[in-house]
Amino acid sequence: MTKIKLALIGYPLGHSLSPILYECAFKQLGIEGSYELLPTKGEDLISRIKYLRANKYTGFNVTIPHKVPLTLFLSKYDENINAIGAVNTVKIEEDLSLSGYNTDLDGFIEPLKKYDLKGKKASIIGTGGASRAVCAGLYKSGVTKIDFYTRNVINSKETIDTLRQKFDTVEINSIQLSLLETLEDSDIVVNTTPVGMKNFDENSSPLEDKHIETLKNDAIIYDIVYNPLRTALISKAIKYNKTFITGLDMLVWQACYACRIFTGQMCDFKTLKIRALEEFLLYN
Repeated sequence: MTKIKLALIGYPLGHSLSPILYECAFKQLGIEGSYELLPTKGEDLISRIKYLRANKYTGFNVTIPHKVPLTLFLSKYDENINAIGAVNTVKIEEDLSLSGYNTDLDGFIEPLKKYDLKGKKASIIGTGGASRAVCAGLYKSGVTKIDFYTRNVINSKETIDTLRQKFDTVEINSIQLSLLETLEDSDIVVNTTPVGMKNFDENSSPLEDKHIETLKNDAIIYDIVYNPLRTALISKAIKYNKTFITGLDMLVWQACYACRIFTGQMCDFKTLKIRALEEFLLYN
């Protein structure tokens, strides 16, 4: 059997689903592997990379606060990183060089493939790190206009300017979230903020009922927050009978793509999602 040694680095890590997902993937693919959680603060990033190299890890996944800083250590990287400027998957090559990938983009796009977004308009809530992958994903899906709703337009200017340069065929606007009145011309709305996340304003929604009510009947609401499974925003989508996508789909798909980078094999999405749902039932 092929032996794979993986880890997740970031801080804080909390109760991550990654070990559960990879354990399931290893079993499904007939691979002998291990997956560890290695809490790593910003000041410890260099020493952690040395540790992973010295201890013969196959590779590692990356979460906050290292997704952007780690790009500086890569010998090569995929087009997703070029578009987003952040990394979430790193393979350690035989010469100990680091090859970087961003599977968040692929994970975000996968659930959207059943919908036709060509020439459509999107609204993105938030301008943090996750919004870059979402913007790139919507661009790849054919969206031609994106409104970003942010708490502070001035502080978001650098991010918006960068995205305008990278995706110059898309009309990108920045709007103060507090000024939001209607989403009537939006075909898809994506929440990229942590609002609604477990242990972080869990019972709140980035959008109010009055905003959801203005959406078209066939509009899509996509919340990339995956814990809890039914966020306050998703509950509102259900209340107003809107098509919705939860963050769990993105999480599992990005793990499937990362697993392919590490093992050369694509695992089954449905099997991993069922395992993730079992874990939620057990701990929530």
